[in-house]
Amino acid sequence: MRLNLPSDPAARAALADLVSPPEGSAMRGRGFIFGVGTSSYQIEGAVNEDGRLPSVWDTFCATPGKVARGETGAMACDHYHRWEADLDLLAALGVDAYRFSIAWPRVMDEKGRPNARGIDFYKRLTDGLAERGIRAFVTLYHWDLPQWMEDRGGWLNRETAWRFADYADLMSRELAGRVTSWATHNEPWCAAYLGYGNGHHAPGHNVARWGTQAMHHLLLGHGLALPALRANDPHAQMGLVANLGPGYPGRDVHEDVDAARLYETYQNRWVLDPLLKGEYPADLFRLWKGTEPVVLPGDMETVAAPMDFLGINYYSRAVVSSTGADSFEWVRDPAVERTTMDWEVYPQGLQDLLEALRRDYPNLPPIYITENGMSSDDHVQDGVVDDLQRQSYLKRHFAACTRAMARGVDVRGYFIWSLMDNFEWAWGYERRFGIVHVDYETQRRTPKRSALAYAAFLRDRSL
Repeated sequence: MRLNLPSDPAARAALADLVSPPEGSAMRGRGFIFGVGTSSYQIEGAVNEDGRLPSVWDTFCATPGKVARGETGAMACDHYHRWEADLDLLAALGVDAYRFSIAWPRVMDEKGRPNARGIDFYKRLTDGLAERGIRAFVTLYHWDLPQWMEDRGGWLNRETAWRFADYADLMSRELAGRVTSWATHNEPWCAAYLGYGNGHHAPGHNVARWGTQAMHHLLLGHGLALPALRANDPHAQMGLVANLGPGYPGRDVHEDVDAARLYETYQNRWVLDPLLKGEYPADLFRLWKGTEPVVLPGDMETVAAPMDFLGINYYSRAVVSSTGADSFEWVRDPAVERTTMDWEVYPQGLQDLLEALRRDYPNLPPIYITENGMSSDDHVQDGVVDDLQRQSYLKRHFAACTRAMARGVDVRGYFIWSLMDNFEWAWGYERRFGIVHVDYETQRRTPKRSALAYAAFLRDRSL
């Protein structure tokens, strides 16, 4: 695919300025990595092809009332069949790297045997990226747990952590030398809390105690996988991706300041303290009393093994007020700018979050912003999608990251979420995060104006 970028340098610069970081930003350096991201279940489709087995999301989608309008990822963006054209689109954008995930049910069966046809898909994908000069940032687990694992207890079963390590061992042997960066998990907070604690995501359990135990086994699986990844692919970097957000008090009173602290414990420290301090934050169990997970001797040392990077997915902040000594509620201001996810647009929160992490974790590894973006109600009009809010959103968040870097935060790269509109989990297909519009009836891809501006910036940076 070719993008219709202006040939005139001044016109191209004007287009690039719609999203580009400020002049003098460290993000403009050639060593800084820019990319886009996707995940397997959200784009691949082909759920019954070439030996792929069912995932918890196939089961969840087939359960009435779980996903908007009963939609599923059975077709999604048909990326499994259209991957070459999608890689050409990445090349036309000029990105340095592509972040994607592997579908565990596509590459391994219930007896732990590799599925060569599924593995070959990811070999073709990573080889295709290399041919186009694009680095592969691979996530092993973006929530599509094999259903056969869930049938054995899923992340409530400690054995799943070891089976995850086997899966990591398999894929890092098969793709050794093809991958720049391995992330074990994407957003374990979502997998644990939304999947096991409140039931909004697959597999749909709604028990707080199960959420904390699932989290422990997810983090244990991360720690168990790291040695295999390092042994099999020593030149790649290893880490984990967490969804984080700062909390702010609704009122300038002690109770709301404490509520904001409690929010950040539940949203951020629940994941980061085990990884970077080797312990769970005690305040978490103020919020969820009596939910302490079963932790065996040696577990926390495994969980806290050093990482090469931390991926951060940032979308919004939370403003909260106390509803009691150990509880809080969100404060919603109807006047502030929001996305179609009803998430507040607050770029300053990214700077505040990054600086707080640098302050609170002396052993903080280098950071990649592995997801940042927004959903909007986008339509093609005369062949054009002029997503004005997204353009402004990206530009302001790039500026916030620039400010944090200027204050000493070590950020190495930035991935826009997402490459294209896709299956948005329990919301089905109504929420569009892509910088490329997808017509789900025809599978036609139309780069939005944000994509053109991003491509113009990357082209001029390369020059």
